[in-house]
Amino acid sequence: MFGLTAPRVAYAHCDIPCGIYDPAQARIEAESCYKIIEKYQASQDEVFRQRCVQIKEERAELTKHHLDVLWHDYFKPEHLEKFPKLHETFWKAAKQASKVKQTVELSDAKSLLELIDEIDEAWRATGGPKSTRLAKAAGA
Repeated sequence: MFGLTAPRVAYAHCDIPCGIYDPAQARIEAESCYKIIEKYQASQDEVFRQRCVQIKEERAELTKHHLDVLWHDYFKPEHLEKFPKLHETFWKAAKQASKVKQTVELSDAKSLLELIDEIDEAWRATGGPKSTRLAKAAGA
């Protein structure tokens, strides 16, 4: 006898490999973490602070997701030849995003932003903006 099972949902950056990649997605989420930590530290309202922690953890997880997509879908072996520390930088950034999830320290969020900026430099130097983004329309 054959049993039927419910279909599983698969999650990806895109359902179709769109080829649009940009470290800015990760940076925006990491900036949110930084600003949320500032608000957390400035508040004495425990309900507000709990909300800050929850949202910060969500944003840090999204940072990890965007880094993972960029690492696995955009960067190629030839990019590693040009930037031999790229694998280590991504590894550190993912670990730092996890640390941001665990703490409410601005220094942890700042370190994450610095690592994302290193990744952004490699992305730009490997042609990321031209190869993965659409040009702005004239007059835009």
